[in-house]
Amino acid sequence: MTHTRLNLALFAVLLMPTAATAATELARINGSVISLEDFEKKYRESLRFFRYKAPTKKNVLDDLVKRELGIQEARKLGVDKDPEVRERLNTVLYHSLLDKKLASRFDAINVTDGELSGYYDKNPEVRSSHIFVQVRFDATPAQEKQALEKLKKVEVILKKGDKSFAEVARTYSEGVAAASGGDIDYQTKDKLDPVYYQTAVGLKSVGNVSPIVRTQFGYHIIKLTSVKEFKDVDKGTYKRIIFDEKRAQIFDEYMDTLKKTNTVTVNYGLLKE
Repeated sequence: MTHTRLNLALFAVLLMPTAATAATELARINGSVISLEDFEKKYRESLRFFRYKAPTKKNVLDDLVKRELGIQEARKLGVDKDPEVRERLNTVLYHSLLDKKLASRFDAINVTDGELSGYYDKNPEVRSSHIFVQVRFDATPAQEKQALEKLKKVEVILKKGDKSFAEVARTYSEGVAAASGGDIDYQTKDKLDPVYYQTAVGLKSVGNVSPIVRTQFGYHIIKLTSVKEFKDVDKGTYKRIIFDEKRAQIFDEYMDTLKKTNTVTVNYGLLKE
């Protein structure tokens, strides 16, 4: 029953009243007209949404009339002027614009096997361990300094070489990976903080250890423990990563074009990270 009502609601969205020109008037709700021709056309198009039994045309039309009555009443009461409602409408407009302007370009994105291999050479799946000290997003300068000083002391202990990286991580590291000696298993580029990932990849050779680095989560000392060979990776995962990056590039280029043709002023200096 719930499934049927949801689909009826979907019909109501698809069968919105339109102004009828030389068409048979099926229903009129104050000044809004639902033409028979428009209703029949959209009803047929919408049947694909029902797997089993489709509703009767009368039920769909009744739902549509109720919907239009509700919309008109909302406008009389000024609901469409409510800031929260307007924000929702703006969100719908924004996504509709992206769909209209960019959907076909997104659909045309293709990732070749050669492109996949070349991308992986620069962005491999890596396994790493880290010794970590958390810094909250709202940390004070004093707390930030305290976290850094704590990890500097741990770095001294690590460099002495009396304990392995894993042993030091188990003793001093914070976070869930501490119990496993800092190991966070194999991770792809999209699953790690950008600074962390670039640092791990930049270590080049397995066994190398980084100096202290700052990510959005806090301070880390990172050890590269393995780099997965291309033949062993999930190709579908990497095609998705490349697809997402291409899609982001298309989106950014489109937004850059809009910025150039509009007046935009942004005061980034007012932001406090």
